[in-house]
Amino acid sequence: MLRNVETAVAELHLDLQVEQVTRVQKMLEAGITGTPTLMVNGEIKSVGRVLGVDAIKAILGASRAETSK
Repeated sequence: MLRNVETAVAELHLDLQVEQVTRVQKMLEAGITGTPTLMVNGEIKSVGRVLGVDAIKAILGASRAETSK
């Protein structure tokens, strides 16, 4: 799913950090209960599904709208 996230970020021309977490301790600290997980601004948006580029773009767009309020 990392490639899909990177593609979505590039297509939306976003300047943000994409991080793939592989350390179990860090996942537990973040509240991640399954993989793959998509987190945006520390909030879990999806768990256990490989999202397509369009779905990720929709999530990122909604998150941007939430933070601009």
